[in-house]
Amino acid sequence: MQSSSALAVRQGVLYVAIAATAWGTGGAVAAELYDVGGIGPISVSFWRFLTGLGLLLTAHLVRRTRRPETALSLRATYAADPRRALVTGFGLAVYQTAYFASVQEAGLTVATVVTLGSGPVLVAVGARLTLGERTGAAGTAAVVSGVIGLVLLMGGADGSTGPAPFLGIGYALLSAAGYAGVTLLGRFSGRKNAGGAFEATVTGFAVGTVCLLPMALLEGILPDMERAAWTLGLILYLGAVPTALAYTLFFVGLGAVRATTASVVALVEPLTAAVIGVLVLGERLNGVVLTGTALLLFAVLFLTAGEGAGRAAARRTPDPSAGHGRNTSHPATQTKD
Repeated sequence: MQSSSALAVRQGVLYVAIAATAWGTGGAVAAELYDVGGIGPISVSFWRFLTGLGLLLTAHLVRRTRRPETALSLRATYAADPRRALVTGFGLAVYQTAYFASVQEAGLTVATVVTLGSGPVLVAVGARLTLGERTGAAGTAAVVSGVIGLVLLMGGADGSTGPAPFLGIGYALLSAAGYAGVTLLGRFSGRKNAGGAFEATVTGFAVGTVCLLPMALLEGILPDMERAAWTLGLILYLGAVPTALAYTLFFVGLGAVRATTASVVALVEPLTAAVIGVLVLGERLNGVVLTGTALLLFAVLFLTAGEGAGRAAARRTPDPSAGHGRNTSHPATQTKD
Protein backbone atom coordinates (compact mmCIF):
# COMPACT_ATOMS: atom_id res chain seq x y z
CA MET A 1 0.00 0.00 0.00
CA GLN A 2 2.73 2.40 0.93
CA SER A 3 4.67 1.91 -2.26
CA SER A 4 1.64 2.35 -4.50
CA SER A 5 0.72 5.52 -2.66
CA ALA A 6 4.23 6.92 -3.05
CA LEU A 7 4.20 5.94 -6.72
CA ALA A 8 0.98 7.88 -7.28
CA VAL A 9 2.50 10.97 -5.68
CA ARG A 10 5.69 10.66 -7.73
CA GLN A 11 3.66 10.31 -10.91
CA GLY A 12 1.60 13.37 -10.04
CA VAL A 13 4.70 15.45 -9.35
CA LEU A 14 6.30 14.17 -12.56
CA TYR A 15 3.24 15.14 -14.61
CA VAL A 16 3.21 18.65 -13.15
CA ALA A 17 6.98 19.00 -13.70
CA ILE A 18 6.68 17.92 -17.35
CA ALA A 19 3.82 20.39 -17.81
CA ALA A 20 5.89 23.21 -16.32
CA THR A 21 8.83 22.28 -18.53
CA ALA A 22 6.58 22.52 -21.59
CA TRP A 23 5.22 25.86 -20.40
CA GLY A 24 8.78 27.13 -20.16
CA THR A 25 9.04 26.98 -23.95
CA GLY A 26 5.77 28.83 -24.58
CA GLY A 27 6.98 32.37 -23.88
CA ALA A 28 9.73 32.27 -26.50
CA VAL A 29 7.36 30.83 -29.11
CA ALA A 30 4.74 33.49 -28.34
CA ALA A 31 7.36 36.25 -28.62
CA GLU A 32 8.38 34.89 -32.02
CA LEU A 33 4.74 34.92 -33.11
CA TYR A 34 4.49 38.59 -32.14
CA ASP A 35 7.34 39.40 -34.52
CA VAL A 36 6.65 36.97 -37.36
CA GLY A 37 2.85 36.90 -37.25
CA GLY A 38 2.25 40.50 -36.28
CA ILE A 39 -0.54 39.61 -33.82
CA GLY A 40 -1.13 40.58 -30.20
CA PRO A 41 -1.35 38.56 -26.98
CA ILE A 42 -5.09 37.88 -27.19
CA SER A 43 -4.85 36.54 -30.73
CA VAL A 44 -1.83 34.42 -29.81
CA SER A 45 -3.82 32.96 -26.92
CA PHE A 46 -6.80 32.34 -29.20
CA TRP A 47 -4.78 30.41 -31.78
CA ARG A 48 -3.05 28.53 -28.98
CA PHE A 49 -6.39 27.52 -27.48
CA LEU A 50 -8.00 26.69 -30.83
CA THR A 51 -5.09 24.52 -31.95
CA GLY A 52 -4.85 22.82 -28.58
CA LEU A 53 -8.60 22.20 -28.60
CA GLY A 54 -8.41 20.61 -32.05
CA LEU A 55 -5.63 18.28 -30.94
CA LEU A 56 -7.46 17.38 -27.72
CA LEU A 57 -10.67 16.62 -29.64
CA THR A 58 -8.71 14.41 -32.03
CA ALA A 59 -7.17 12.53 -29.11
CA HIS A 60 -10.59 12.18 -27.51
CA LEU A 61 -12.09 10.69 -30.67
CA VAL A 62 -9.20 8.23 -30.95
CA ARG A 63 -9.71 7.19 -27.32
CA ARG A 64 -13.43 6.65 -27.83
CA THR A 65 -12.75 4.57 -30.94
CA ARG A 66 -10.07 2.36 -29.43
CA ARG A 67 -11.26 2.16 -25.81
CA PRO A 68 -14.90 3.24 -25.64
CA GLU A 69 -15.31 1.78 -22.16
CA THR A 70 -12.79 4.24 -20.64
CA ALA A 71 -13.50 7.41 -22.64
CA LEU A 72 -16.16 9.64 -21.13
CA SER A 73 -18.63 11.64 -23.19
CA LEU A 74 -17.75 15.33 -23.44
CA ARG A 75 -21.42 16.25 -23.24
CA ALA A 76 -21.84 14.13 -20.11
CA THR A 77 -18.68 15.61 -18.59
CA TYR A 78 -19.96 19.15 -19.13
CA ALA A 79 -23.47 18.32 -17.91
CA ALA A 80 -22.12 16.66 -14.77
CA ASP A 81 -20.21 19.79 -13.70
CA PRO A 82 -20.76 22.79 -15.98
CA ARG A 83 -19.25 25.14 -13.40
CA ARG A 84 -15.91 23.35 -13.67
CA ALA A 85 -15.79 23.78 -17.45
CA LEU A 86 -16.90 27.43 -17.35
CA VAL A 87 -14.56 28.51 -14.55
CA THR A 88 -11.64 26.51 -15.96
CA GLY A 89 -12.10 27.92 -19.46
CA PHE A 90 -12.47 31.50 -18.27
CA GLY A 91 -9.57 31.15 -15.83
CA LEU A 92 -7.28 29.72 -18.50
CA ALA A 93 -8.18 32.53 -20.90
CA VAL A 94 -7.46 35.18 -18.26
CA TYR A 95 -4.27 33.50 -17.06
CA GLN A 96 -2.67 33.09 -20.48
CA THR A 97 -3.76 36.38 -22.03
CA ALA A 98 -2.88 38.49 -18.99
CA TYR A 99 0.57 36.87 -18.80
CA PHE A 100 1.35 37.57 -22.47
CA ALA A 101 0.10 41.15 -21.99
CA SER A 102 2.35 41.50 -18.94
CA VAL A 103 5.36 40.36 -20.97
CA GLN A 104 4.61 43.06 -23.54
CA GLU A 105 4.12 45.84 -20.99
CA ALA A 106 6.64 44.97 -18.25
CA GLY A 107 9.14 42.63 -19.89
CA LEU A 108 9.70 38.90 -19.52
CA THR A 109 11.59 39.01 -16.21
CA VAL A 110 9.07 41.17 -14.34
CA ALA A 111 6.11 39.28 -15.77
CA THR A 112 7.57 35.91 -14.82
CA VAL A 113 8.62 36.89 -11.29
CA VAL A 114 5.30 38.55 -10.40
CA THR A 115 3.06 35.92 -12.00
CA LEU A 116 4.87 32.79 -10.86
CA GLY A 117 6.06 34.30 -7.59
CA SER A 118 2.60 35.32 -6.40
CA GLY A 119 0.94 32.19 -7.79
CA PRO A 120 2.09 29.75 -5.06
CA VAL A 121 1.17 32.25 -2.34
CA LEU A 122 -2.35 32.72 -3.71
CA VAL A 123 -2.73 28.96 -4.16
CA ALA A 124 -1.50 28.22 -0.63
CA VAL A 125 -3.94 30.70 0.90
CA GLY A 126 -6.78 29.53 -1.32
CA ALA A 127 -6.08 25.86 -0.61
CA ARG A 128 -6.21 26.52 3.12
CA LEU A 129 -9.48 28.46 2.92
CA THR A 130 -11.35 26.39 0.32
CA LEU A 131 -9.82 22.90 0.40
CA GLY A 132 -8.70 22.63 4.01
CA GLU A 133 -5.15 21.77 2.92
CA ARG A 134 -2.73 22.71 5.68
CA THR A 135 0.70 23.74 4.48
CA GLY A 136 2.31 23.80 7.93
CA ALA A 137 5.40 25.68 9.03
CA ALA A 138 7.80 23.49 7.03
CA GLY A 139 5.62 23.66 3.93
CA THR A 140 5.32 27.43 4.22
CA ALA A 141 9.10 27.67 4.47
CA ALA A 142 9.39 25.59 1.30
CA VAL A 143 6.95 27.89 -0.53
CA VAL A 144 8.94 30.94 0.60
CA SER A 145 12.15 29.20 -0.50
CA GLY A 146 10.67 28.56 -3.93
CA VAL A 147 9.53 32.16 -4.37
CA ILE A 148 12.92 33.54 -3.24
CA GLY A 149 14.63 31.11 -5.58
CA LEU A 150 12.45 32.33 -8.44
CA VAL A 151 13.32 35.98 -7.72
CA LEU A 152 17.05 35.17 -7.59
CA LEU A 153 16.86 33.04 -10.73
CA MET A 154 15.14 35.73 -12.77
CA GLY A 155 17.03 38.59 -11.11
CA GLY A 156 20.33 37.12 -12.22
CA ALA A 157 19.21 36.91 -15.83
CA ASP A 158 19.63 39.62 -18.42
CA GLY A 159 16.26 41.23 -18.97
CA SER A 160 14.77 44.58 -19.87
CA THR A 161 11.76 46.40 -18.51
CA GLY A 162 8.85 47.00 -20.85
CA PRO A 163 7.21 50.33 -21.73
CA ALA A 164 4.58 50.23 -18.94
CA PRO A 165 5.94 48.23 -15.97
CA PHE A 166 3.16 49.12 -13.51
CA LEU A 167 0.46 48.14 -15.98
CA GLY A 168 2.42 44.98 -16.68
CA ILE A 169 2.56 44.15 -12.97
CA GLY A 170 -1.22 44.55 -12.82
CA TYR A 171 -1.60 42.12 -15.71
CA ALA A 172 0.79 39.71 -13.98
CA LEU A 173 -1.25 39.75 -10.76
CA LEU A 174 -4.41 39.15 -12.79
CA SER A 175 -2.67 36.25 -14.49
CA ALA A 176 -1.63 34.80 -11.12
CA ALA A 177 -5.20 35.06 -9.85
CA GLY A 178 -6.49 33.18 -12.90
CA TYR A 179 -3.81 30.53 -12.47
CA ALA A 180 -4.62 30.11 -8.78
CA GLY A 181 -8.33 29.73 -9.51
CA VAL A 182 -7.75 27.09 -12.17
CA THR A 183 -5.31 25.20 -9.94
CA LEU A 184 -7.64 25.17 -6.93
CA LEU A 185 -10.64 24.09 -8.99
CA GLY A 186 -8.58 21.40 -10.71
CA ARG A 187 -7.40 20.08 -7.35
CA PHE A 188 -10.94 20.13 -5.90
CA SER A 189 -12.36 18.28 -8.89
CA GLY A 190 -9.39 15.91 -9.15
CA ARG A 191 -9.84 14.75 -5.57
CA LYS A 192 -13.43 13.76 -6.36
CA ASN A 193 -12.91 12.29 -9.83
CA ALA A 194 -9.39 12.22 -11.25
CA GLY A 195 -10.52 9.91 -14.05
CA GLY A 196 -12.35 12.69 -15.91
CA ALA A 197 -9.38 15.09 -15.99
CA PHE A 198 -8.78 14.70 -19.73
CA GLU A 199 -12.39 15.31 -20.70
CA ALA A 200 -12.55 18.27 -18.31
CA THR A 201 -9.46 19.71 -20.00
CA VAL A 202 -11.17 19.47 -23.39
CA THR A 203 -14.35 21.19 -22.22
CA GLY A 204 -12.33 23.86 -20.40
CA PHE A 205 -10.38 24.76 -23.53
CA ALA A 206 -13.60 24.82 -25.56
CA VAL A 207 -15.01 27.44 -23.18
CA GLY A 208 -11.72 29.35 -23.17
CA THR A 209 -11.63 29.48 -26.98
CA VAL A 210 -15.14 30.92 -27.09
CA CYS A 211 -14.19 33.52 -24.46
CA LEU A 212 -11.15 34.66 -26.45
CA LEU A 213 -12.77 34.83 -29.89
CA PRO A 214 -14.57 38.22 -29.60
CA MET A 215 -11.51 39.97 -28.12
CA ALA A 216 -9.21 38.38 -30.70
CA LEU A 217 -11.43 39.67 -33.50
CA LEU A 218 -11.20 43.19 -32.09
CA GLU A 219 -7.42 42.95 -31.68
CA GLY A 220 -6.82 41.49 -35.14
CA ILE A 221 -7.05 37.75 -35.37
CA LEU A 222 -5.31 36.91 -38.65
CA PRO A 223 -1.51 36.57 -38.55
CA ASP A 224 0.81 37.79 -41.26
CA MET A 225 1.40 34.85 -43.59
CA GLU A 226 4.52 36.17 -45.32
CA ARG A 227 6.40 33.27 -43.70
CA ALA A 228 3.41 30.96 -43.66
CA ALA A 229 5.18 27.68 -42.91
CA TRP A 230 7.11 29.12 -39.96
CA THR A 231 4.06 30.90 -38.55
CA LEU A 232 1.86 27.80 -38.80
CA GLY A 233 4.62 25.70 -37.26
CA LEU A 234 4.85 28.05 -34.28
CA ILE A 235 1.08 27.98 -33.78
CA LEU A 236 1.01 24.19 -34.03
CA TYR A 237 3.80 23.81 -31.48
CA LEU A 238 2.18 26.31 -29.13
CA GLY A 239 -1.10 24.43 -29.28
CA ALA A 240 0.43 20.95 -29.02
CA VAL A 241 3.20 21.01 -26.42
CA PRO A 242 2.65 23.82 -23.88
CA THR A 243 -1.14 23.61 -24.25
CA ALA A 244 -2.74 20.25 -25.10
CA LEU A 245 0.00 18.06 -23.62
CA ALA A 246 0.98 20.30 -20.70
CA TYR A 247 -2.47 21.08 -19.35
CA THR A 248 -3.67 17.50 -19.65
CA LEU A 249 -0.70 16.35 -17.56
CA PHE A 250 -1.16 19.24 -15.14
CA PHE A 251 -4.82 18.52 -14.41
CA VAL A 252 -4.19 14.77 -14.10
CA GLY A 253 -1.30 15.48 -11.73
CA LEU A 254 -3.54 17.65 -9.54
CA GLY A 255 -5.48 14.52 -8.66
CA ALA A 256 -2.42 13.14 -6.85
CA VAL A 257 -0.71 16.14 -5.23
CA ARG A 258 -1.85 19.10 -3.18
CA ALA A 259 -2.54 22.40 -4.91
CA THR A 260 0.29 24.21 -3.09
CA THR A 261 2.80 21.50 -4.00
CA ALA A 262 1.72 21.64 -7.65
CA SER A 263 2.11 25.43 -7.75
CA VAL A 264 5.67 25.19 -6.38
CA VAL A 265 6.62 22.34 -8.72
CA ALA A 266 5.36 24.54 -11.56
CA LEU A 267 8.24 26.91 -10.76
CA VAL A 268 10.32 24.47 -12.81
CA GLU A 269 9.11 26.55 -15.78
CA PRO A 270 11.64 29.41 -15.43
CA LEU A 271 14.28 26.92 -14.35
CA THR A 272 13.77 25.13 -17.66
CA ALA A 273 14.22 28.41 -19.51
CA ALA A 274 17.51 28.99 -17.68
CA VAL A 275 18.78 25.51 -18.58
CA ILE A 276 17.85 26.07 -22.24
CA GLY A 277 19.73 29.35 -22.14
CA VAL A 278 22.88 27.58 -20.95
CA LEU A 279 22.72 24.52 -23.20
CA VAL A 280 21.37 26.12 -26.38
CA LEU A 281 22.22 29.82 -26.22
CA GLY A 282 25.56 29.52 -24.47
CA GLU A 283 24.58 31.73 -21.53
CA ARG A 284 26.61 31.57 -18.32
CA LEU A 285 25.14 31.10 -14.86
CA ASN A 286 26.34 33.41 -12.09
CA GLY A 287 26.23 32.82 -8.35
CA VAL A 288 22.84 34.49 -7.94
CA VAL A 289 21.23 32.25 -10.55
CA LEU A 290 22.83 29.14 -9.07
CA THR A 291 21.57 30.07 -5.60
CA GLY A 292 18.06 30.61 -6.93
CA THR A 293 18.21 27.30 -8.75
CA ALA A 294 19.25 25.49 -5.57
CA LEU A 295 16.41 27.07 -3.56
CA LEU A 296 13.87 26.15 -6.23
CA LEU A 297 15.03 22.55 -6.36
CA PHE A 298 15.00 22.35 -2.56
CA ALA A 299 11.40 23.56 -2.43
CA VAL A 300 10.26 21.10 -5.08
CA LEU A 301 12.05 18.10 -3.53
CA PHE A 302 10.98 18.99 0.02
CA LEU A 303 7.30 19.32 -0.83
CA THR A 304 7.41 16.17 -2.96
CA ALA A 305 8.89 14.18 -0.08
CA GLY A 306 6.28 15.64 2.24
CA GLU A 307 3.49 14.55 -0.12
CA GLY A 308 4.71 10.94 -0.14
CA ALA A 309 5.22 10.80 3.63
CA GLY A 310 1.84 12.37 4.35
CA ARG A 311 0.00 10.00 2.00
CA ALA A 312 1.75 6.97 3.49
CA ALA A 313 0.95 8.10 7.06
CA ALA A 314 -2.69 8.60 6.14
CA ARG A 315 -2.89 5.05 4.81
CA ARG A 316 -1.30 3.63 7.97
CA THR A 317 -3.77 5.46 10.24
CA PRO A 318 -6.55 3.02 11.26
CA ASP A 319 -10.19 3.89 10.74
CA PRO A 320 -11.48 5.01 14.17
CA SER A 321 -14.93 3.60 13.41
CA ALA A 322 -13.62 0.12 12.63
CA GLY A 323 -14.56 -2.50 15.21
CA HIS A 324 -17.16 -0.39 17.03
CA GLY A 325 -20.47 -2.02 17.81
CA ARG A 326 -22.67 0.29 15.81
CA ASN A 327 -20.79 -0.52 12.62
CA THR A 328 -20.05 -4.23 12.98
CA SER A 329 -23.62 -5.34 12.40
CA HIS A 330 -23.75 -3.86 8.90
CA PRO A 331 -21.59 -5.01 5.99
CA ALA A 332 -19.58 -2.46 4.08
CA THR A 333 -21.30 -1.05 1.04
CA GLN A 334 -19.31 -0.61 -2.14
CA THR A 335 -19.82 2.55 -4.10
CA LYS A 336 -18.79 3.53 -7.56
CA ASP A 337 -17.09 6.84 -8.25
